[in-house]
Amino acid sequence: MKLNDLSQAVRALNQEVDRHLGRGHSVAPVCLGKPRVGITVNQTQYGSSLARAYSDAIIRAGGVPFLLPLTDDIDTLLESLQSLDGLLLSGGSDLNPIYLDEDPIRGLGEVDPERDRYELILIRLATRLSMPILGICRGHQLLGVAYGSTLFQDIVSQYTVEYAIDHSPKIPKTIGAHRLTEVTPRGRLADILGIEEGEDIYVNSLHHQALREVRPPFVEHAMAADGINEAIDAYPELDILAVQWHPEQMVAGGDARQLRLFAHIVERARLYRRARQFHTTELTLDSHTDTPMCFAPDFRLGEYGPTLVDLPKLELGQIDASIMVAYLPQGELSDEAHERAIGYAEAKLTELHRQVGLYPDRACIARSAADVKSAKARGLKAIIPAIENGYALGERLSLLQYYRDRYGIVYVTLCHNGDNAICDSARKSERTHGGLSPFGREVVREMNRLGLMIDLSHTGEETVADVLELSTQPVIASHSSARALCDHPRNLTDDQIRTIARKGGVVQICLYAGFIHQDDQQASLLDAVEHIEHIIRIAGIEHVGIGSDFDGDGELIGCRSTLDLVRITMELLARGYDEEDLALIWGGNFLRVMEQCQSSAEV
Repeated sequence: MKLNDLSQAVRALNQEVDRHLGRGHSVAPVCLGKPRVGITVNQTQYGSSLARAYSDAIIRAGGVPFLLPLTDDIDTLLESLQSLDGLLLSGGSDLNPIYLDEDPIRGLGEVDPERDRYELILIRLATRLSMPILGICRGHQLLGVAYGSTLFQDIVSQYTVEYAIDHSPKIPKTIGAHRLTEVTPRGRLADILGIEEGEDIYVNSLHHQALREVRPPFVEHAMAADGINEAIDAYPELDILAVQWHPEQMVAGGDARQLRLFAHIVERARLYRRARQFHTTELTLDSHTDTPMCFAPDFRLGEYGPTLVDLPKLELGQIDASIMVAYLPQGELSDEAHERAIGYAEAKLTELHRQVGLYPDRACIARSAADVKSAKARGLKAIIPAIENGYALGERLSLLQYYRDRYGIVYVTLCHNGDNAICDSARKSERTHGGLSPFGREVVREMNRLGLMIDLSHTGEETVADVLELSTQPVIASHSSARALCDHPRNLTDDQIRTIARKGGVVQICLYAGFIHQDDQQASLLDAVEHIEHIIRIAGIEHVGIGSDFDGDGELIGCRSTLDLVRITMELLARGYDEEDLALIWGGNFLRVMEQCQSSAEV
């Protein structure tokens, strides 16, 4: 969902929240015990209130409910959420039509603008924290509106069909009043409630507003018999499920099936807590980001901006180390073009150091595995320089030591899209050298001597073979994926992956959609985890990691920026991997290779 697709009021509020996030926030320590689920409250003349059925249902499902204070103070709400593991948006008053870019109609009931603002802030914050959310009734409607869906302000006056059911019947809240139809088979709702295809399931219906046109990232998962939407799901884009009815009241009436919705949010909260705990205690590293490509006169690394990686996103996403590369597009192979490329690489690396230096209390340049670990211990984000495309060398071997000594680069990606003076590329290649050039062989030997990691991402098959035969040290693929799962020349074959592993190296899964799924429009974080698991199966868990390629076109459904990387951790935990496994995947393997290469350096 693009920000400009939202209503003016929602867009303005989201921008206000993002400005607050840019101030720099550390994630609060994870609490022990049962998962904590925050519940939004109503506002009455006596203060905040909530039907007891909500908290009772969370307790019965194994969680601990916490009522969130009704305030629009963003910092207070952020601090509150950071001590929680899940969010439940409860029912209540009508939505203010200002958030629909509409005027009020006659059928509109009582609205509470303060509550609207409070919950819209919470939605924005919770999704920025990748927190699981369950919406109920009003919460279902507000979640849709927050992401651009439209709303019936009043079903009776705005929705006329041949067969219409009463969505506010005088039937006790604790029992079902109408059937769900068109429940998506094998969707999360059907799985959670155990609904068989064609089975009738009754829910209570206590509302006169409803979602009208459901827009992405939400998908309709159930309807009432008259076509009114009854459930939406945003998974895997967002961990949000919402229902129009009141399951908490049906749980109070003894409906065990409806309790499963609360068991779902509690279990997602449990996974979220475990993932956050892992990111708090263990070191996490993203081996390839192109953020320096976004440097402009008004860029500030310490501000929450349009880039997919910045210090606020590293802090809130709990990623400890980011390798930021000086990327060079492939140009002509001439002395003049090489000099321009060298100047460009120096400018990017110089600016990277300057940007990090602006925030000495939040980040530092890291040149070694020891620096990365020290930064974690000191509560700083480690920014690690590297070069993407050996075009930055021209044909001057001495520049390798210069870049290492002056800027602290830890690896060089030998090429990009197109052959350079070092080697042939996987894409746009003319097979200029048939693999490594004579100069490229010198580069490999010199990188081994200097303790620089050799990055095989972007290199052609013959280049990969030449490097693996020649290098005396393990190599990396800083942002590549498995060709067996997505047949793309930028991806590595199983044989290549096994050989890299036998040499002690590591393949860092790239989160670029075209390298993850044959249909790049369908590529999601679930597919990325499949690539991780594939490499584990064929090469071992000691030889895989994550290199997002954020700010260089890396982006997947459900993993759009550094803020979302914790969701990969959640998915791996859900598939049975433990914290020891995660520590290897999230940087342990990569740092092992870095340490081995650097410890072997002769100078």
